Amino acid sequence: MPSILSHEILASKDATQWRSQELLLISEVMRLVGKSLAPEIVFREMLHLMSELLGLNRGRIVLADFLGDIAVQGLADRKLDSRSKTSSRASGPSSSIRYAYGLTKSEIALGRYDSGEGITGRVLASSQPIIVQDIDAEPYFLARSVQRSQLPQEVVAFLAYPIEVNREVIGVLACHRIRSRDRQLADDMAVIKILATLAGQLLQLQALIFDKTRVLQANNQLLTRALESTAARYGIIGTSPLLLHALSQLERVADSSASVLLLGESGTGKELFARAVHLSSYRSAHPFIKVNCAAIPESLFESELFGYERGAFTGAQTARAGWFEQADKGTIFLDEIGEMPLGMQSKLLRTLQEKTIVRLGGGREVKVAVRVVAATNHDLALAVQRGTFRRDLFYRLNVIPIVLPSLRERQQDIRPLAIHFLSRFNQGNQRNISLSPEALLLLEEHSWPGNIRELGNVIERLVLLADSSVVSRHNLQQFLPADQGGDALDHLEVAKLSRPDLTYSQESAPVGMPLVRDYLPVNSHSAGHLHRVLAEHGGNKSRAAQFLGLTVRQFAYRLSKLKSQNGD
Repeated sequence: MPSILSHEILASKDATQWRSQELLLISEVMRLVGKSLAPEIVFREMLHLMSELLGLNRGRIVLADFLGDIAVQGLADRKLDSRSKTSSRASGPSSSIRYAYGLTKSEIALGRYDSGEGITGRVLASSQPIIVQDIDAEPYFLARSVQRSQLPQEVVAFLAYPIEVNREVIGVLACHRIRSRDRQLADDMAVIKILATLAGQLLQLQALIFDKTRVLQANNQLLTRALESTAARYGIIGTSPLLLHALSQLERVADSSASVLLLGESGTGKELFARAVHLSSYRSAHPFIKVNCAAIPESLFESELFGYERGAFTGAQTARAGWFEQADKGTIFLDEIGEMPLGMQSKLLRTLQEKTIVRLGGGREVKVAVRVVAATNHDLALAVQRGTFRRDLFYRLNVIPIVLPSLRERQQDIRPLAIHFLSRFNQGNQRNISLSPEALLLLEEHSWPGNIRELGNVIERLVLLADSSVVSRHNLQQFLPADQGGDALDHLEVAKLSRPDLTYSQESAPVGMPLVRDYLPVNSHSAGHLHRVLAEHGGNKSRAAQFLGLTVRQFAYRLSKLKSQNGD
């Protein structure tokens, strides 16, 4: 009697120990799942713990070959109709070992099974778990991956349980186990059932995540293609994020009537964007008028913008409609708006507010419905501080500011732009010049202070002057100008262009400077002073004029006037 009691106590202790091992195994696997959903990480560690904690050795997860790579199959959406299921069962899916512990690479490679072949194939085909009490006594056991000689000489069992996803068997969780142990095979099978269920859920969750990611990627691709097609429709080339962001801003405001202010360095494609604003709006069937404010003499500004009546001035033989009238119901693009004289700024402001114009020499107001797109590569907020640009006009134009990125911020667009220019200039000049991969890389490394305009000029010069049909990196270097700032605005300055409330240093905006600049006579600066400031700014008249609080036209006029007075 005592011996029976001792045996029961010992058995109870063993059962408690096995139960704690089972709980430890499951808790460790769940902890791992909490850290990572990657099957290759979770499954291999799970098979390792099965061996270490429960003695379930040479564990393997066998998956049907139709799954391919779990990460790309969309397993969660896999649906089989009745006919395909019947066909699958008849011919049966083949399978192979995907994850294992305690098996060599060569042994894993041998683990391939046709439907119904061996114990693994039968589990996959029948959806039923199988316990092999003794592999030596089971004729269906193939010992394909591991030869019997590699296993212990004592009795070895084999346990296999189906892995299901959406009620379809897609794999098998299996392992070896020494038969002669004080633990029931049914207990091991219960643990394997839990782990097989967990494996199926993990595979399903992984597929769901992949499918959601795939949908998002597809949507992003559709959006990118849409933006690319939009850019192509306007003749704008590039797919860089900053360019696509500017295009998306353009698309959102295209059908409004609000003024648009295009900001950015010289050569970034402001005219193309202005045309894009026009073409994407309901005004596209009406005129698009471009006005370069920097090219109009101050005395002709009013007559050019607003027109004139017959007899308004000497030589006005007939009346003429100005650009605002010509752009009626369409869009007028005021390029280099910062060069507009102060007197004209007040008249432009009145036109924008009242939506009327009065021709020079006339007294009748003419209504115009015009969308204004303005552009500048100057800091208008700084011009407002200096009094060279009206604050109220700035607010009127700056309703929708769009900053165009410089080419150095669009490095990925340099290659397609270069190829585009090559094609255009080759066709225009009947040449067949191409660039080597190393030459294209050099173009991408260049800073392009002149932006797209400079890139186009370099490519055109290269097409006309290149000695060989394929231009190498070495040959290209002679066509590239030395890197220098040129007329390019500093990136931080561009970011400030749409902010009229910025405070500036004493050097850039002297304390007490009036909002409207006082009149300065033509001799307000000596010739030496003008030349010295010009030299300090590298010969750049725009920057020299800005430094002195003058417009470019005023600076050039004073310089030429002083030269003529000195007899130069």
